[in-house]
Amino acid sequence: MNKLHIKRDDKVIVLAGEDKGKTGKVLKVLVEKQRAIVEGVNMVSKNMKPSAKYPQGGIIKQEAPIHVSNLSLIDPKSGKATRIAIKRTEDGKKVRIAKKSGEEIK
Repeated sequence: MNKLHIKRDDKVIVLAGEDKGKTGKVLKVLVEKQRAIVEGVNMVSKNMKPSAKYPQGGIIKQEAPIHVSNLSLIDPKSGKATRIAIKRTEDGKKVRIAKKSGEEIK
């Protein structure tokens, strides 16, 4: 199984594509497909038949997956895109560190 540099609930910025520069929270990570669904990014229109959830049906806007290579984590200190490093703490836990500022990414 592949490892990704982003997780659910991370704040990310889009680096490439139609939504370049937009930021949002990661709603879901699709590890096998190397994609993530980000809040308010890569919106598509979907035709829905009337159902219990959508009694009216019609056209609904929703987020589509975006490839993780087009996403970068936001540095908690500066608010800009950053790469990450993984370090071990004294008690043996792995933590993600922002390369730009050295801050821990929660």
